[in-house]
Amino acid sequence: MSGYLTPGDYLPHDAPMLLLDDVVNVSADSARCRVTLKADGVLAPFLDSEGRLPGWYALELMAQTVGVWSGWHRHQQGEKRISLGMVLGARDLEAKVSHFPADATLDIAVHLLMQDSRFGSFEATIYQSEQPVATGRINTFQPDEAELAQLFNQGSPQ
Repeated sequence: MSGYLTPGDYLPHDAPMLLLDDVVNVSADSARCRVTLKADGVLAPFLDSEGRLPGWYALELMAQTVGVWSGWHRHQQGEKRISLGMVLGARDLEAKVSHFPADATLDIAVHLLMQDSRFGSFEATIYQSEQPVATGRINTFQPDEAELAQLFNQGSPQ
């Protein structure tokens, strides 16, 4: 038992958009999560006919690991409500494989580079068999309640 809740306890996602199996570790400036590509796993809806996951999923796996980091810290501060965060962009995102192979276990690690009250930047790496297979820098934004209301009510009849 790791002492951590499930990724879904820290993220504002439900199946099938919850793409992580386990929280491995969270610290002041880093987080590590894990997922295994298997036919009955959380990634099953996104696997190709050979059980592989396209490499471009790396960005969302990294982003959800950042979300786990943020959600865990909020939970530690007594906040029970899960907050929605947004990816502003990714820099130097590189997947060294076109597809993550069937039955692979992926370890996703993020390390905080910079943060203020609403913006963050994280270095991210996805490992397979302890070898880096994807890397990048993820830039995030934490909207406040008014911004979220405006975003989700945009175009709605008043």
